[in-house]
Amino acid sequence: MKTPFITKAQADSLISQFPTPFHLYDEKGIREKARALNEAFAWNKGFKEYFAIKATPTPAILKILQEEGCGFDCSSYVELLMAEKLNAKEIMFSSNNTSKEDYQYAHKVGGIINLDAYEDLELVKEALGELPETMSCRYNPGGVFALGTDIMDNPEASKFGMTKAQIFQAFKEMKEQGVKQFGIHAFLASNTVSNDYYPILAKQLFELSVALVEETGVDLDFINLSGGVGVNYRPEETANDIKVIGQGVKAVYEEVLIPAGLGHLKIYTELGRFMTGPHGHLLTKVTHRKETYRTYLGVDASAVNLMRPAIYGAYHHITNLDRPDGETEIVDVVGSLCENNDKFAVNRELPKTKVEDTLIIHDTGAHGFSMGYQYNAKLRSAEVLLQEDGHGRLIRRAETPEDYLATVSGFDF
Repeated sequence: MKTPFITKAQADSLISQFPTPFHLYDEKGIREKARALNEAFAWNKGFKEYFAIKATPTPAILKILQEEGCGFDCSSYVELLMAEKLNAKEIMFSSNNTSKEDYQYAHKVGGIINLDAYEDLELVKEALGELPETMSCRYNPGGVFALGTDIMDNPEASKFGMTKAQIFQAFKEMKEQGVKQFGIHAFLASNTVSNDYYPILAKQLFELSVALVEETGVDLDFINLSGGVGVNYRPEETANDIKVIGQGVKAVYEEVLIPAGLGHLKIYTELGRFMTGPHGHLLTKVTHRKETYRTYLGVDASAVNLMRPAIYGAYHHITNLDRPDGETEIVDVVGSLCENNDKFAVNRELPKTKVEDTLIIHDTGAHGFSMGYQYNAKLRSAEVLLQEDGHGRLIRRAETPEDYLATVSGFDF
């Protein structure tokens, strides 16, 4: 069973200040997660988490993670801008189909370019005049990625990264053109709920690293395990244990890298949802009940606030704060968009719910607000931080109609 990180009394107090729907983040939980990650990889002297801004692009959240020792992984100009405004000193730029202007800005703010495509090597050189002294390459091994008998993802169908032959060629050319320090990166599966994913990925990258150094003679500086360590969205799933994961990576490090004379290599991670996902709630009020062929609970949130269930069929647990126990019913929990996939739950068993009840949608701290949009001219909701002292602080106000219309030209509204 999933338990909210706020009580009903806390929710009522917050809702009296901030109208629903809104995203709520738990500062204490986020800080504890960052500390647990850093402790799990403390065995590696150069370890650094580059938080994936795309997961939660909210400056107040980024500041918390920065205070806990995290750098930032950016994928766009505006993400780089946020990192710069926070005076970030450790930035990884992992983008694809990238413009010269973005490469230039990434270099200007001191970001390490994590090259997605071998073909873009010349583009980087054109953009910067010469290659920077430190660069990284994204590796895609192709095929499928499996944990035991379970197929986790299909790297061959992924648009990200370069082949083994391409990464070897890229390293040779980069070395010839002045790159002095090198890194490698790979992302093979998304949202794995398994302590085995990182160690298996690490072994592949460590073995590749040994071969790259032997064949190209480059000064390899770091290995970026990227993201993929996920969230137990379903209550029956067991959360990943980052301490166990860290020890698993350490064992492979000692098995593969140290005997090859590469025991100096730094380990980087690029976690997003693992860091913030479980530490976010979407608070919403039930506004309607409808009985047709099913029972529908209409809420004041919609897919514009949390898109994952609509586009992926993703599961997010739901708690009724007003009546968590008692007799249950089977319902669809739906928003108000003119789309039939605007549903937070389908045929879900929930306590019998009344209009005005408060629902908490769990695990929305990553890829929640960040994936929002404005279909049906719906406006993005507020974001609120539950501070460690228990008080709520507005960290992004809700959009207004004036915000929505601010970019329109030729009409006076």
